[in-house]
Order: sequence, then structure tokens, then C-alpha cells
Amino acid sequence: MKLVEHYSHKPADELPLLFQRILSNSTIDWFRRQQTHRAHFANLDDFEDAEGDIDTDALSHLLAADATQAQESSETEAQRSQTLRQIEQELELLPSRQREAFLLRYWEEMDLAETATIMGCSQGSVKTHCFRAVAALSKALKIRGISL
Repeated sequence: MKLVEHYSHKPADELPLLFQRILSNSTIDWFRRQQTHRAHFANLDDFEDAEGDIDTDALSHLLAADATQAQESSETEAQRSQTLRQIEQELELLPSRQREAFLLRYWEEMDLAETATIMGCSQGSVKTHCFRAVAALSKALKIRGISL
């Protein structure tokens, strides 16, 4: 469905590569959601003693640890969100070909040949555009005090 909704305007010869990328990303997203779900939801059977009673000390300790982790992760999440916004702002300032090469190679994780095919240029040009984009982003982010 994503292929039809978002890429129906693309030429037919590009669709197999796009489908593979969508399938790969969807699979990775599913596994990430499962991992997040398991991290947030514990089985209370893990806290039962031999008699079947729930050990409230262990449960309260777990809940306190989760609260501390949630506070730390929300601070980290806020910092990450702010950093991503700054990166996106700097990406908007890049020339269009550099931005396109950077996004396809590093954010969409496409290989060199796929990127060259989509951009309609040689692999050497993709390398050049990516190098220039990384250099410009690195310089701009250092000015903002961000080191990755």
C-alpha cells in the first residue's frame, strides 16, 4: 500500500527497489515496536515467590527504576529531538543534489548504486555530493555546538 500511495508517480523500473526498501523498513519497524513493547510491559509472574504471592518489594523496586529511567529518557529524548530539528534545518540549507544524496545514502540507507540510479547520475557524483553534504553539515553543526 505504501508503494502505491507514495511512489505511484515513479517509473516502473524503480518500483522493485522501492518495494524492497519499504519491506525492509517495515520489518525493522515491527521488530523495534516489539522490543519497545517488551521493555515497557513486564510479566507479573516474574515477581511471584514459591507460594504464588507477589513480592511487593521487588515490584516497587522495579517501578521506581522505571520512573527514574523514564525521567532520564525524556530528557535524552528532548535533547535528541532538538538535535534532529537542528540537523533538519541545516539539511534544508544544503543544495538540492547534496541534500538528496545525503538523505538517500544515510537516512534511507540505500547503497551507492541504488542512490546513483534514483538520482540519475554516476556513483562518483553521488560520492562527491555526499562528501560535500557531510562536510557542510559537520561544519554547520560544529558552529551550533553539536558534535556527533
